[in-house]
Amino acid sequence: MSSAVTTPNWVRDAIFYQIFPDRFARSVTVPKPSNLQPWGSTPTYLGYMGGDLIGVCERLDYLTDLGVNALYFTPVFRSASNHRYHTHDYEQVDPMLGGNPALRRLVDEAHSRGFKIMLDGVFNHASRGFFAFHDILENGADSAYLDWFNVRAFPLHAYSPDQKPNYDAWWNLPALPKFNIKTEAVRRYLWDIGRKWVDFGIDGWRLDVANEIEDDNFWRQFRHVVKKANPDTYIVGEVWQDAPHWLQGDMWDAVMNYQFTRACIAFFIDDRVNEALLKKTSLHPAGESGAPAFAASLQRLLALYHPAVSAVMLNLLDSHDMARFVTLAQGDLSALRLATAFQMTYIGAPSIYYGDEIGLAGGHDPQNRGAFPWDRDAWNLDLLHEFQRLTLLRRESVALRRGSFAPVLAEGGVFAYLRRHEQEMVLVALNTEARSRSLDLDFQGQLGENVILSEIWGKAAHKVEAGKLRAVSIPPRSYLILRSLDCPSTPTEPGSATRGVHG
Repeated sequence: MSSAVTTPNWVRDAIFYQIFPDRFARSVTVPKPSNLQPWGSTPTYLGYMGGDLIGVCERLDYLTDLGVNALYFTPVFRSASNHRYHTHDYEQVDPMLGGNPALRRLVDEAHSRGFKIMLDGVFNHASRGFFAFHDILENGADSAYLDWFNVRAFPLHAYSPDQKPNYDAWWNLPALPKFNIKTEAVRRYLWDIGRKWVDFGIDGWRLDVANEIEDDNFWRQFRHVVKKANPDTYIVGEVWQDAPHWLQGDMWDAVMNYQFTRACIAFFIDDRVNEALLKKTSLHPAGESGAPAFAASLQRLLALYHPAVSAVMLNLLDSHDMARFVTLAQGDLSALRLATAFQMTYIGAPSIYYGDEIGLAGGHDPQNRGAFPWDRDAWNLDLLHEFQRLTLLRRESVALRRGSFAPVLAEGGVFAYLRRHEQEMVLVALNTEARSRSLDLDFQGQLGENVILSEIWGKAAHKVEAGKLRAVSIPPRSYLILRSLDCPSTPTEPGSATRGVHG
């Protein structure tokens, strides 16, 4: 691995919010077709609820108050599906979302508030409505675009439910013809799309099933093209397993860190996990529970990647492709609170899936893609306020965004660690057990004498003596965060700090 690996600096300060556009917010100013599902009705595989990008613009105050500063959108380009992973036209934002003018307004308004925007690039496959595949449907063997896809026979079985597709398709689904990435015209088309939207003003690409484009040179050139347009473009691959192959500094910057997710499920949910839902993903089984196993998982992941990569990994607890974390935990809000406290105080860029912050539940697709309930009576306000406190803490703390990471204790269901940057130090202790714990923490020379660590959102202060903190109490299923802005031996005013709410 090259020591010259570089990743976008801004991501170290980012807190992402993932939006499924059809289900987040609907504006009355965007014309819609008539046959929409009622907002908030039970989500279905095929039905639309009519969310749009102007609706997001109208909710930027909410997102600002939540404390996020980067928005990741699942696909927005023209498509005949509510999730829009069946792309018809990569150059046009779906009219139901407000079209290109809506994205223009969103990018401009978001940037004016300090938000970054990341779009979803579905470059492995297109749709039956994509112009080149449609040409093959119309013209068969005489199509000018025959080499854009791998076609084995005619006529195409594109709409024959009783026959497998006779062309390469993602997971053999006829609606998702897979690009022939070896064709130069295809490569150039996709590279041009990558650059077009960076030139438009987006700040990053999330790459759908990117590991299934098994062509390193394609990704190296993709990186070259988009980084030439904007060197700070963030490139994130969707890979559910370990991904060091693509993260050597010449292809992507990071991946969606599903192995982080897996470790969080094992530690914070443990044996309360809904096994049936977890089995629908490649994260099953979650692995060994307990703090020692959790610490080992984190250390393995940190050792797997260059520090510049670990610093910008997209750390998520759930997404549109799996059951929501609170549903996996069978409604145990303490698991979500603990996991979010860890996510917001760990290395990498935390990512909140829309609605998690208000307690929105949902099983596997399509239940995990429900409409955001804008009636505040439907919100868990205590949970929302805790998310807000944690995002504020992260934004205010350089140590949490950019500091070193050092485990202090991994015992039973308790995990404690230090984050440190120059004069600022933050101690985080997580108690996943059903009983209170009194901890003696040995810093083994990492802290000098007489350092004062103060509770955030609390009045208690703790003094380091003989390199240790003694009798630090943490309630069951809760967390404690202590902070010092003066790590040398002479303390100044105690810093602000936090004790978690157990659920």
